[in-house]
Amino acid sequence: MTAVAEERSFIAKRLSGLSLRSSRRGPGLLRQAALQALCVFVLFTVLFPIVWVFSVSLNPLNLSRPQGLDIIPPGATFDAYFKVLESPTANPISFVELTANSLKVALSTSIVSVLIGVFAAYAFSRLRFRGREVLMLMILAVLMLPAVATLAPLFVLLNSIRVELPLLGEFNLRQSLLGLGLAIVSGLLPFAIWNLKGYLDTIPRDLEEAAWVDGAGLHQTFLRIILPLSVPALAVTGFLGFIAGWTEFYFTSTFLSGSVPNHTLALALYSMTGQFAQTPWAQFSAFAILFALPPAIVYFLAQRWITSGLAIGAVKG
Repeated sequence: MTAVAEERSFIAKRLSGLSLRSSRRGPGLLRQAALQALCVFVLFTVLFPIVWVFSVSLNPLNLSRPQGLDIIPPGATFDAYFKVLESPTANPISFVELTANSLKVALSTSIVSVLIGVFAAYAFSRLRFRGREVLMLMILAVLMLPAVATLAPLFVLLNSIRVELPLLGEFNLRQSLLGLGLAIVSGLLPFAIWNLKGYLDTIPRDLEEAAWVDGAGLHQTFLRIILPLSVPALAVTGFLGFIAGWTEFYFTSTFLSGSVPNHTLALALYSMTGQFAQTPWAQFSAFAILFALPPAIVYFLAQRWITSGLAIGAVKG
């Protein structure tokens, strides 16, 4: 009888344990299903505009008004892409020239803002000098201003710089890619300094002190220790600067409206929009897809450093 009672108690414990695990597993499965459904909804929300634009670019009718969604429209063709590559706008400038101008602006503004920003951020992070707090507040104040707020003063400032060149004649800084790059850098630099300073503050000072004990100077410590450790933050800042320069429209449309050889892809895409909804939507969509490819390529090439930089920033603050 004792053995039978022990066996019954053992079976009862096993059943209670199974019921407890099943009760715990139930809410876990429901939570996992809800999270999966949420991820599918977010994925659909993100991909739907891209799929819609791509389907419109394949429509052979080149509709003046966008209509319903056909992922693969009847008679789908890539003629819109060939037309955009051949003659994107009515202005006498090719797609290759537009792409080259956009790359010049995006790469130069990104590199310059990162180079100047990392030196300034290191000075604010490690050095103690008079007026340091005031300068940081000024940078923060500029960072809080929208880029459009500086449009008028930058226009007047750059437009006043005119020089006579021997072969090119009169050179107006406002109507050049150099002036456009300076205007964009003026908005990117405060963000680069603030973002990089926050990351440099998380690097332990013990590493620099150990290097100083071994005989390294300030410049050697910065180049051999700080910069290699800051690659993820530099990649994130540079990529965001590249996106800002690539998609810049306000300064481009204001400064370069009368200089067709210096037009960028963003300005050419805007010029395709017609009045009274007479926009060739197939070509417009094809142009938009081609316009989005270079930033995507840059992201995939630097994905390892960008994702690690975002993750480190999220953990360290």
